[in-house]
Amino acid sequence: MGAIVVGGGLAGSEAAWQLARQGIEVDLYEMRPHVPTAAHHSGWLGELVCSNSLRADSPENAAGLLKEELRFLNSLVLNAADRSRVPAGGALAVDREGFARAVTEGVSSHPLIRVHRKELDRIPGGDLVILATGPLTTGLLAKDIQRRLGTGYLHFFDAAAPLVTAESVNMAVAWWGARYDKGTPDYINCPLDEGQYHVLVDFLINATRHIPKIEGESSYFEGCMPVEEMARRGPLTLAYGPLKPVGLIDPRTGKRHFAVVQLRIDNRQRSLFNLVGFQTSLIHAEQRRMMTLIPGLEDAEIVRYGMMHQNSYIHSPVVLQATGACRQAPGLFFAGQLTGVEGYIESVASGLVAGINGARFLRGQPAVMFPPETAIGGLMDYIVTAEPDHFQPTNINWGLLPPLEKRVKQKKQRNAQLAMRARRSLQAFRQSEGI
Repeated sequence: MGAIVVGGGLAGSEAAWQLARQGIEVDLYEMRPHVPTAAHHSGWLGELVCSNSLRADSPENAAGLLKEELRFLNSLVLNAADRSRVPAGGALAVDREGFARAVTEGVSSHPLIRVHRKELDRIPGGDLVILATGPLTTGLLAKDIQRRLGTGYLHFFDAAAPLVTAESVNMAVAWWGARYDKGTPDYINCPLDEGQYHVLVDFLINATRHIPKIEGESSYFEGCMPVEEMARRGPLTLAYGPLKPVGLIDPRTGKRHFAVVQLRIDNRQRSLFNLVGFQTSLIHAEQRRMMTLIPGLEDAEIVRYGMMHQNSYIHSPVVLQATGACRQAPGLFFAGQLTGVEGYIESVASGLVAGINGARFLRGQPAVMFPPETAIGGLMDYIVTAEPDHFQPTNINWGLLPPLEKRVKQKKQRNAQLAMRARRSLQAFRQSEGI
């Protein structure tokens, strides 16, 4: 009795680990590095491709609560993230290579997991199969999934931001700091006055883009909107979005600038930085020009250009259960962004759910559904109960959890109560179900 997991990303690695922890033998298939993708650069399992940040780490934030729940359930990926974290104020950011190495070693060293570096062109046969092939699933495997499900894929564009070297940032202009001085000052801030801001916006609107041909669609996921697309939405969209200066005071002047471009630490050595909110589809020459318009980045060395690629996801409200199982195919589970969860930790959560329930399926035990009051349960419930005709990928957010019985007006207090309720619910669930 064994399981097959297809895909060695965050969701697949977590699913394989959860299965093995419960005594299930696992064959994990990952096509990299023999078959590259448009976004990955290595053969490591769990490689991060868009950003090195796993977002807020405080349980007052929905993303922080989700991490807390994953730690409580002994997540391999969260353990790797905590071991490879780099300073990022109140966020959990990781050394990209160190993190991927930790995930790879954790999976590869487990005696019940066999890793196969091989591309599969169809859904394999087996007692249990978990498909976690990610948002870049294409080719014959994608067609076989479509054939098996009887429903087409949905598609959207995704984009990544450029990386620059720390030594190429002009710190005579930029400064270290964190918004509202929260946590440690782990971000580099590049200030723009009103004139510089509008010059940058005008450039972004008119710059030349590279848009790949993607099957039938040209829509963007709101959580990873290209910076030039945001600029087209209005002259102040960026100033109220990723370039908002709120909570950032220049220590040299004691004043707040009109707009600020923030750079986030990307590796443990602090040698690489990610431009926050600057995921882009601009051609390389235009990205170099863009840097010259940002004070402090005029001579920035770009070590990875921003890019755009296709993301694919299944019609989960029609074909999936909150357990991760396919409605019409017992023994077939899905996990990760292929299900319509968006984000790193969300992918981990869906992999954990699929792994736990996959093991129960093999043992003939009933599947478990995480309580909707928890971040994990609320996320899984959403992707299977959303309006099918308007289903789009989603990150974890407080709106996915049921409201409190009594209305609490103060946001911080409300979120704290939601988090406390989630903890109690998850503890009771874990004890009653023997998770």
